[in-house]
Amino acid sequence: MEDLIQLDKDLFLYLNNLGSPMWDGFWLFMTEKFYQIPLYLILLVFFYKYFGIRGTIITLVVVALLIAVADQTANLFKNVLVMRPRPCGAAGVSEFTRIIAERCGRHGYFSGHAANSMALAFFAGLTLRKYLKYIFPFMVVWAIVVSYSRIYLGVHYPGDVVTGMVFGILFGTLAYKLHTFLIQKYGDTGAAR
Repeated sequence: MEDLIQLDKDLFLYLNNLGSPMWDGFWLFMTEKFYQIPLYLILLVFFYKYFGIRGTIITLVVVALLIAVADQTANLFKNVLVMRPRPCGAAGVSEFTRIIAERCGRHGYFSGHAANSMALAFFAGLTLRKYLKYIFPFMVVWAIVVSYSRIYLGVHYPGDVVTGMVFGILFGTLAYKLHTFLIQKYGDTGAAR
């Protein structure tokens, strides 16, 4: 286990130190949830177009549940079960880290950003792929970029990010199944299917 933790630290330092001031603004933009609002609004329009008003309400409820579960699971691991210091606050690592983030936080395993973005990517990608050919790969690439931003900014190890992505895939897939069931049972009968 110690070898795996050391490998995680070494990989983090390698990836984090690939950064340059020229790219800092881009990665700060990608990590900020507020700047993702246009994407969320576009997805909402697609859900309304293909699932109608009731389907959109169902979607909003499922997404709220999805993000709450992904976020709180990450918080449970970070602050109760694992409590691993973030690289920006870890002795022996922080001194060699390019810390770009405004805040560091105490614990980092696992990344809530990675879990939330991958959960949304899998949910939206799986749900809309029948209507939009490239939505699934687009959403997954978006989630990978958001997830990587956490390493770039110096606040998560690669292991934190990969674990968050795995949880996100699991939660996003379960939310897709729940959404499919609820749409079939309660969705608009006239909406596109």
